[in-house]
Amino acid sequence: MKNISLIPLEGLPRVKPGDDIAELLLDHFRKNKTEINNGDIVVIAQKIVSKAENRIVNLNDVKPSEFAEKLSLEISKDPRLVEVILGQTTKIIKMDQRVEDKGRLIVETIGGVICANAGVDMSNVSGGDYVTLLPEDSDLSAEKIKDRLEQGLNKELAVIITDTVGRPWRDGLLDIAIGCSGIKALHDQRGELDSDGLRLNATVMATADQIATAAGLLMEKSSSLPVVIVRGYKYDKGGSGAGELIRNPAEDLFR
Repeated sequence: MKNISLIPLEGLPRVKPGDDIAELLLDHFRKNKTEINNGDIVVIAQKIVSKAENRIVNLNDVKPSEFAEKLSLEISKDPRLVEVILGQTTKIIKMDQRVEDKGRLIVETIGGVICANAGVDMSNVSGGDYVTLLPEDSDLSAEKIKDRLEQGLNKELAVIITDTVGRPWRDGLLDIAIGCSGIKALHDQRGELDSDGLRLNATVMATADQIATAAGLLMEKSSSLPVVIVRGYKYDKGGSGAGELIRNPAEDLFR
């Protein structure tokens, strides 16, 4: 059986708006003489991509709409934050306030991901009233980083951008892929045989999410480790991005 390695990149500089993620990584590889192999998967936390792309909002610059003001009273959130969330939302899936002063707002983002608060996040920004938004197009961000890394290293790689989300019916958070390039997000095993020789009819594995979750074991918010190299996993190359992971609403029993 082949082993899979998770290799954290320690000592990366704090990312600022306008920074080039690929160039920061290439510089880090050179300075630390980091070996990168063909087939490595570079897993990157969404937060540093959002910072580099200046997807940062100062809540003091936000004027809440009447709807945001009303909604903020129902879910006990800052109306400025609610306004930012609504700006990144195509549909409100669920909201409530079952616990006093702890409302929840589950939405579908512009990119199609269903998550809390449209991925708008106040952690690890700069404190105060600043929040980050998800990248405008996480698949495109992953593709640009991958292309630059491959060019600079002369290696064939994959890139996955991750975010931390909750899950229906289960407590706890985990990391999922919100953008990827160079790797098929899904691994279709239908038509293959199981260990007893029975043909699989419904098994399609969310490979990019599995890799994101594995890397997430090292990418805790307090660890300052936003990049992990995953090595040794033989993945399906190509694909059209993390959008493959979003279930067709017509086939979704839970919306």
